[in-house]
Amino acid sequence: MTDRKLALEAWESLFRAQHELFSEMVKDFDEAHLTQAEYDVLLTVTRSPDMTARLRDVTGNMLISQPSVSRLIDRMVSRDLVSKCADPDDGRGSLIRATDAGARAFRALATVHGRSIADRMARLDDGELRTLRDLADKLRDQ
Repeated sequence: MTDRKLALEAWESLFRAQHELFSEMVKDFDEAHLTQAEYDVLLTVTRSPDMTARLRDVTGNMLISQPSVSRLIDRMVSRDLVSKCADPDDGRGSLIRATDAGARAFRALATVHGRSIADRMARLDDGELRTLRDLADKLRDQ
């Protein structure tokens, strides 16, 4: 049986670490041409084959509601960061593709943001990083 007090302490530590890391790394977006949400969309899209992802896959990776994702995608289309077209395999779905401008903006910010993440996470050795990743994955698989 899990020790309830230890579980609460672990949760509080995880929550506070996440909050502190997030507060620090949000600064990466201060001078960027992308918002955090736009970056998140482009992260999913640029990692997909041909830099194209189904809207439902983008939505599934976001921490905001489906209507909010749809509005965000529409704003990104108007900013020429992504294009949107009907999914030929799913008449109700859409495909989101990073434009050249969107991919460039993503890569520029990803370099800065990736460096920030690596610098902060350098406090942990490779074994600790693997353990942290595996534990976080285990918590998410509920």
